[in-house]
Amino acid sequence: MEIKDFNIVVSGDVCFNLLFWQTNNECTDNLNWQHYPHIHNISSEGEALLLAKLVYLSTGANIISPKIKYSSNGHLPDGLLSSNSELGLFPMNEHGEEKVYRIKQFLGFTELNSNMPKLFSTTNDDENADMVILDDENNGFNNNKNFWPLALKSSSKHPIIIYKMDKPSSSTELWKHLERFHMKNTIVVINGDDLRSKGVNISKNLSWERTALDFVWQIKNNPNLGFLSKCNHLIIPLGLEGAIYYRNNGEASSHLYFLTYAFEGDFIEKTQGKMYGLTSCFVAGLAKSIVSGKLKNISIYRAIDDGIREGIASAQKYFVYGFGQNIKENNFPSPSIFKDSQKDFISKNYIQDVPIRNSNDPNCQSCWYIIKDKSSTNLAEIAYDIVKNGEDSALKYIPIARFGKLKTVDRDEFEAYKSIKNLMSEYISTQNAVRPLSIAVFGTPGSGKSFGVTEIASCVAPNLIEKLDFNLSQFQTLSDLIISFHKVIDISLKGKVPLVFFDEFDSTFGEKLGWLKYFLAPMQDGVFREANSIHPIGKAIFVFAGGTSSTFKEFCGETISDKAEHREFFKEFQSAKGPDFISRLRGYVNILGPNQTDENWDQLFIIRRAMLLRSLLERKVPHLINKRGEAQIDSGVLRALLKVTKYKHESRSIEAILEMSRLTNAKKWEQSHLPAKDQLKLHVDEEEFTRHLMQEEFFAEKVEELSINLNYMIACANNNNLNSTSNECWRNLSSQEKDTIRNHIRNIPNALYKIYYDVISVMDKPEIITFTDKELNVLAKYGYNPKYIKYWPKVLANSNFKIERLKFACYCESHLKFM
Repeated sequence: MEIKDFNIVVSGDVCFNLLFWQTNNECTDNLNWQHYPHIHNISSEGEALLLAKLVYLSTGANIISPKIKYSSNGHLPDGLLSSNSELGLFPMNEHGEEKVYRIKQFLGFTELNSNMPKLFSTTNDDENADMVILDDENNGFNNNKNFWPLALKSSSKHPIIIYKMDKPSSSTELWKHLERFHMKNTIVVINGDDLRSKGVNISKNLSWERTALDFVWQIKNNPNLGFLSKCNHLIIPLGLEGAIYYRNNGEASSHLYFLTYAFEGDFIEKTQGKMYGLTSCFVAGLAKSIVSGKLKNISIYRAIDDGIREGIASAQKYFVYGFGQNIKENNFPSPSIFKDSQKDFISKNYIQDVPIRNSNDPNCQSCWYIIKDKSSTNLAEIAYDIVKNGEDSALKYIPIARFGKLKTVDRDEFEAYKSIKNLMSEYISTQNAVRPLSIAVFGTPGSGKSFGVTEIASCVAPNLIEKLDFNLSQFQTLSDLIISFHKVIDISLKGKVPLVFFDEFDSTFGEKLGWLKYFLAPMQDGVFREANSIHPIGKAIFVFAGGTSSTFKEFCGETISDKAEHREFFKEFQSAKGPDFISRLRGYVNILGPNQTDENWDQLFIIRRAMLLRSLLERKVPHLINKRGEAQIDSGVLRALLKVTKYKHESRSIEAILEMSRLTNAKKWEQSHLPAKDQLKLHVDEEEFTRHLMQEEFFAEKVEELSINLNYMIACANNNNLNSTSNECWRNLSSQEKDTIRNHIRNIPNALYKIYYDVISVMDKPEIITFTDKELNVLAKYGYNPKYIKYWPKVLANSNFKIERLKFACYCESHLKFM
């Protein structure tokens, strides 16, 4: 659709891209030259010239930009900057066999006779343009006012400005001019990698939470970003998978936009090749929504929100289509980039967003999880949904990290896994590795240490890596370790990279941590000694799995609070060469199993349990999953499996309880299918498990009693001289009044979930708690009658029900405002 009465000026640094590619001639003629590969080349407009094309395709507006005349044989004007790129054929996507041309290698720029690239004025410039889009590649345009658009130079004109910066700097004349005259109506766009190149430490490809919080900290505290913190609108595209929108209209706030199934950099890593102009395509998608919003009188904030989604989707399609299957016949860039189609692999509707926590409280920062802010329900309900309906249904708005068969939504876990994956990828791609890559893995027995790292390795190089397992607690002599090293060499000689698990490396051998000193030379120099011979190990990945320490901090003694005890530990640790061993590690990961590791900050253990349980159901008893993907499991069984405080043997216990249940011919996992109490005792606290199992029954039995007591407390509060008994007060109510109170009582467990409490049946009368004002306000907002709420704790306690804080929710008063 063309919009000829909307004028957009696109200007900035310009260049041409010279593209080269090779084909093999299939001609059968006898001419000798035809038997050699043929080299083809073509010129393609780049930088502001490419951006102008993209903006026209996206908006259909009247585009005013520099025009460059060049001959049909590709001869370019003197002084014009030109880049050179070698193209190759790459898969269109990770699943299809169809191939398109993308950039195989950037070859650099053609040398200029003068140091300053030639700049070009805007042809038929319009001082009254509705929008100005600037492509600042730091090649001279930003300091040469003569080539700026008229609408920009005029202090009396205030068009919408999209300023795409390549190298963020506050020292250019262009920035100073915008800051003085146009900052309120300027939208600054800086690619995340360009921001990092300025020394801004923002993590990449770990977790969306980590990247977002890094940005918030940097924009607040990094002096290099002081000039950007004043922007009314600042957008940071993060690869092809996300973006951050920072705005400051007196109060700074940030929003994260992301794809749930990918993290920054994943998309290009999974396909292949490179493309220039990705940020330009993002800007064109952004411009499309802003133009549409202006014509429909939509606020700039809503237009930018839609534009960021449009930009992410458009940039992905731009990359996938590349230069097409036939460069000379295909139109580049493709007009279909900005057109919605049912066949699209990416839609802007798939892109989620969430406000980034802006708290100075480090505790609130460290416990921020997108899963909590993106869901209107609590973690227990999400966990139930995962088991009942599957992850795709329950977590469709939540980031999920996938490593082969391993899936996790726990931010701490996938940040650690991502770090290990990045280390492995870098090591595998290194040609001349002189020593093994050494990483450590900690976790309780049964937490899945071996499974997690193996799945990561399978993602990095599935056909190159071969796994070996050795349990050091079973080694009797040093010769056993020497034999294991020889087995590692045997795999290396086959051209494979051994993934070597040294399980229980922290076990005793002669003394505490006695094995460590024998790994120092292999880890540092890549060799081991056998008698008088020294053997090179070759390329290998050593994985040291802890057996006595469940975390890295515990291994290092950092969990010891007593100073005298810590001094004694460190003395032994030094004697065992512990610090030397740690200095040779390149990474570590603490594997989080189904048990809660920390009462205050490990919030997502119930989600980990749910994902594990759903996986076990699908693999071991698939007949309990119906055609709609719904698991047939009793609510009491599910509640007990998810809420029991501890599994004695971690994941193995959950698997054991499933295998001990009589499910072979079952149509639903009922309570009667569970093993007997004395068998459950092997894996859980059987009494607590039973209380969770029967909680609905316990509560249902007490509904009448609770209703009578609640009514009596209210009656006493309204009449200080009340002489009637609780039963007499109850009999005086009408049937309708009794049903109202009963329904209110039945809803108490769900109501308490809203403020992160649970109701637990106990043997003795528990302590009576008091709700805070914020908790009372939250319950009132959900429609619960305030005159009843204050009596809940006492009424429940009188019937032996304890109100306790949910163990799977890091709670602080400030979190209630995000509900």
